[in-house]
Amino acid sequence: MTLKATHSNLDHTLMALADPTRRAILRRLYEGEARVTELAKPFDMSLNAVSKHIRMLERAHLVRRRRAGREHLLSFNPEPLDEASSWMETQRAFWSSRLDALDTLLRAERAAPLPPEKKEKGRTR
Repeated sequence: MTLKATHSNLDHTLMALADPTRRAILRRLYEGEARVTELAKPFDMSLNAVSKHIRMLERAHLVRRRRAGREHLLSFNPEPLDEASSWMETQRAFWSSRLDALDTLLRAERAAPLPPEKKEKGRTR
């Protein structure tokens, strides 16, 4: 998978997770497979509006759809969440190490004695 494709997948995942309705749909799908109409019941919106949310989840590959006759059954796919979690953990580790290095540098700078010319002018830290 290319870097651009990976970022595109991550973008779709994060956009899908940004909406509380879509997160609620995913929470329901954690329990198991469900029909589109069943997923729509708790929401005060049209079936068409819920279907648009579901399409966003499908675009992010967070939801799988299968047909059984006329019914559309949806199930949860955790793989994009694993990819997003891995990306976030990589970012957290990177920035934590950078901030730790900065903290070490600032502590060393604070602990260093002032040069004589700064002491004579009466400056203190």
